[in-house]
Formats: sequence, C-alpha cells, structure tokens
Amino acid sequence: MTTSPRWRRIARILTDYALLTIGALLSATAVRFFLVPNQVVTGGLTGVAQLLNTFIGTPVGVVVLVLNIPLLIAGWRYLGGAVFGVRTFYTVVVMSLAIDGLAPFARPITNDPLLYSLYGGVIDGIGIGLVLRARGTTGGSDILARLIERRFGVQPGRSLLGFDTMVFTAALFSYGPEKILYALLVAFTASRAIDTVLAAGKGARQALIITSSPEPIRQAVLHRLGRGITQLEAIGGYTGATRVVLLCVVARTEIGALKNIVSNVDPAAFVIIGEVEEVLGEGFTPAR
Repeated sequence: MTTSPRWRRIARILTDYALLTIGALLSATAVRFFLVPNQVVTGGLTGVAQLLNTFIGTPVGVVVLVLNIPLLIAGWRYLGGAVFGVRTFYTVVVMSLAIDGLAPFARPITNDPLLYSLYGGVIDGIGIGLVLRARGTTGGSDILARLIERRFGVQPGRSLLGFDTMVFTAALFSYGPEKILYALLVAFTASRAIDTVLAAGKGARQALIITSSPEPIRQAVLHRLGRGITQLEAIGGYTGATRVVLLCVVARTEIGALKNIVSNVDPAAFVIIGEVEEVLGEGFTPAR
C-alpha cells in the first residue's frame, strides 16, 4: 500500500522533532553531567551561562533561554522563517529545561579530565548533529554568526571563532589555563562528532565504468542491484576512439556486488570508484 504524500510529510516532521528532542537532551546531558560539574566551559551562549553560574549562581538553562530570545526573534525575521524559528525555539526550550531539570541529579560521572572532556564533547556533538540533521539549530552564537554574515558579509566560522575566543578568554581567568585546554579538546571532539552524525547514512559510492560490454553490465546493475545507471559517450585521449562510460551511484554495502558484476562481464573494464558525500533522490535521501 502506497503512503500518501501528506502522511509521508507528517511522518518526516514527527521524525525531525524526535531527532530535535533527542539531540537537545543529549546536549543537556553533556553540559550537566560532564562539563559544568568539572568546570569545563563550552563555547557560545552556553559558555556564557556557565560563567554567570560560576560568578553569581544563575541557573545555566534559564540564562541560555533568556539570552537566546532576542537572537531567536532576529533569526525568525531575517534567516529562515517559520521552519527555522519554530524548530530552533523548540530545541532551545527543551535543552534549557533539561539542563536545569537535571541539576538535582547531576553528579560528575568521572573526575578524569581526559574522560569527561572526550565523552562530554562526543555526546554534545552527537546531540548537535541530530539537531542539525532535523533542520534545526541549538541557537546561540550560531544564529549570531549567521546574522553577522547577512549584515556584514563576515564568514560564520570567523564570527564563531571570535565569539568563542572571548568566552574562553573570560574562562581563563575563572578556571585557569588547564581547564581551557580541556575546553579546546571538548570543542574539537564535538566538531568531529557533529561531522560524523551529519555524514551518517548519507554517503555512497560513485562508479565510472569504461567497458566494451556496456549492455550486460547495465542490465545486471538495473536488475540485480536495482540501481539506475547512466550511459555516457567518451573519446579516448590517446586513441581517439569512442568508448562507452557507465555512471552509477550505489550504497557503500553494494560496491562489492558492483565490482563482482563488472569483473564477471568484462574483466578488462576500467573502473573508477569514488566517495560521494551525499546523494539526494530515489533510492537515497529524499530531496526536501
């Protein structure tokens, strides 16, 4: 039974909000159980909230939410409209409430600096990655950087670096240089975890097959792998002869079967296989 476009859209929205929720809770867990108890400051507005918590005892989650409100309004107006605004607002609220809601139960899981830095960064990065996959953000300096880019043309990476540098400089005088070194380790680990989550399930392999037997290979790929294939005409640079080139994109797990098909049909075929970061369309990630 074919699912209607309306129900597919509803299912996609529900999936996105599930990812937003899980991502926000993971980020809150990293902050509350790994970073705050061990005085490891993060970048962005969460880092500012941690510093204020140290200086004057304000709740971390409440400060994160309050500082985000003007940025959320500006982001709604100038950046991504309703989808961006609603999803980011939802994520910030869930994360802020979770940070403070977990406070009574928060005890340092480990006192080993390497462990709480690595695991704090990994969990935070996974959470942020899930939020980004669901087309949301965790607010804060991400919105500020995009607003600065829109107004002044400054690349977001530079704005984020400048903002985080100010936060880490302030933390240097509060927590000491050793904690800042661990904070940088957290930032690096989180960035790698974010990239891993965003790339998960999206990668594929692209194959260019130069062969004298294009039709049997084309039929085998279509019927045995169920993948589309495009036939191109190419001219050899050395011989000047016209040759057929087959182009196809397959999942990582299918590359072995593809090579087996080609070797059985035409052992003399010339095959180029490359990594594809993301594929949109039928059989892969739906375009949306």
